[in-house]
Amino acid sequence: MSGAKQPRSLTGQEPASERGHGFRAVGVAVSKLGAPIAGKRGGGLLVRLKADWPAIVGTEWAAVSWPTAVARDGGLKLRTIAAAALELQHRAPLLIERVNIFLGRPAVTRLILVQGSLPLAAAPSGSSPSPPPLTFGEIAALDERLSTIAHPELRNALARLGRAVIAIRR
Repeated sequence: MSGAKQPRSLTGQEPASERGHGFRAVGVAVSKLGAPIAGKRGGGLLVRLKADWPAIVGTEWAAVSWPTAVARDGGLKLRTIAAAALELQHRAPLLIERVNIFLGRPAVTRLILVQGSLPLAAAPSGSSPSPPPLTFGEIAALDERLSTIAHPELRNALARLGRAVIAIRR
């Protein structure tokens, strides 16, 4: 009987001789295994949004907002600094559109704004570089302006302030 099928293995798969030989892409298997895990409660969407947040909304909005959760009903929870909350509320339709274009489907229907400090991941990396040292002429001019101040602590504080102001004006 050449038309009879061979029995399947205990796992329900055909024997290796009929499946074909060679390597299979691991990415497909991993994505099939990970999708149910990442898909729960919007985890996969949130990871994608956090990874590309500045590219999605622009660096200006990324500096004042950070995605923290995706609700099942399409709500995107954003942590935002208080000074930007009102402007973000007015720009919500634009931000929702940008997010949905990035995701390739209408996954977000509304924004939920939570005022507070941004997490470290959203904050700008590193502090601003220190300004270059003042020239000898700038130091001399500052010392001359402060020479009439008798209190040493006040003079030192004003000198630090003066150096910072001169460096910023450059």
